[in-house]
Amino acid sequence: MSKKEELKQQILQLTREYYSEVHKTSKVFEPGKSFVNYGGRYFDDAELVNLVDSSLDFWLTAGPWVHKFEIRFAEWLGVRYCSLTNSGSSANLLAFMTLTSPQLGERRIKKGDEVITVACGFPTTVTPIIQYGAIPVFVDVTVPEYNIDVTKLEEAYSEKTKAVMIAHSLGNPFDLQSVKEFCDKHNLWLVEDNCDALGSEYTINGETKKTGTIGHIGTSSFYPPHHMTMGEGGAVYTNDPLLHKLTNSFRDWGRDCWCVGGVDNTCKYRFSKQFGELPLGYDHKYVYSHFGYNLKLTDMQAAIGCAQLEKLDGIVEARRKNFQTLLDGLQGTEGLILPEPQKNSNPSWFGFLISVKEDAGFTRNDLSEYLESKKIQTRNLFAGNLLKHPAFDEMRRTGEGYRVAGGLKGTDFVLNNTFWIGVYPGMTEEMLQYMISTIKEFVSSHKA
Repeated sequence: MSKKEELKQQILQLTREYYSEVHKTSKVFEPGKSFVNYGGRYFDDAELVNLVDSSLDFWLTAGPWVHKFEIRFAEWLGVRYCSLTNSGSSANLLAFMTLTSPQLGERRIKKGDEVITVACGFPTTVTPIIQYGAIPVFVDVTVPEYNIDVTKLEEAYSEKTKAVMIAHSLGNPFDLQSVKEFCDKHNLWLVEDNCDALGSEYTINGETKKTGTIGHIGTSSFYPPHHMTMGEGGAVYTNDPLLHKLTNSFRDWGRDCWCVGGVDNTCKYRFSKQFGELPLGYDHKYVYSHFGYNLKLTDMQAAIGCAQLEKLDGIVEARRKNFQTLLDGLQGTEGLILPEPQKNSNPSWFGFLISVKEDAGFTRNDLSEYLESKKIQTRNLFAGNLLKHPAFDEMRRTGEGYRVAGGLKGTDFVLNNTFWIGVYPGMTEEMLQYMISTIKEFVSSHKA
């Protein structure tokens, strides 16, 4: 063994010992005193070892660990291509911008074209549409699925519609069969924001696939509370080689070249082609076919992701188990609407959604504040109704830049009545039962 390898092994062994000393120690859960977080990092010494290992190589930008993760993650999803990026929001930006490329011909999204989406969700599913100059068309959601009301799709459609871009709400797949049939009928792009649903499954005509892989493009987030983490990070995935190439172009400064870092002349015409109005033979590595960005992530982040990916199946199962425990324990609780999985789906839950009925005798905020006082973290369903937020003040005043198809009654119900609690793998049985008993205790004390 070389001196370099010997030193590395010593460092990695010390890293394992450091993990055991600093991170492995678990505190005893004390109801009412210990926090029950809605989510958090879930890791062991493997992530720390990979992080230190990659840092010793000092390959600071995307490198071998990124390449390894992209291959393995694509295999896990069951798709051909994966492109890592620096966040789930960047993944949504890249997915959308990919569809604006002139290389897509008549199917490209142009400024003023319409994209069907929902107002009940996370803003960065919609932000790229608005910032580009396309028009989001908002459709209502149904409760207790908290996903797009597919009966309103035809009402939302117009001659300007080019795509549907929506998320699987908190892990619960939307009605993919209906949405896909609608997109196929009208020759529309389908972008699945899969950031909260990694590992969810959906069955169409007897064939089961992971969400994010049924539309044209899927996206994931690796922010710490999500199913797996790199700290920050995200991914765009597809089965379409052209879409994959375009995504990488927008991610990597908009360049036309597709050489990976440190490699030259993959295309074999680095100095022999003519592009745009550039001189013949202009270096292909510095030819730009799109107005792109630099949205790569570091090799060290990908190294953490490689360790997380080994745990992902177990993480998904733990989330499903924790969800079922809460569902069984809260079943029949007066005044509450509990979540229901979408038909033909097997969700990989991000959280446990609860809505308070209008006639419950208490409000969503009453219950949320009570839980928070008992050190149980709660979260609203993100924006609730994005159109009500200050970011839309100017657009609401002018009535321009967006369109609503029908009403948003279900969306407004979520805005006022819905919240969620965690199901992440760090939950213990004691924590789950404490949440159940605390909710029931509150409801019992507020009976008419």
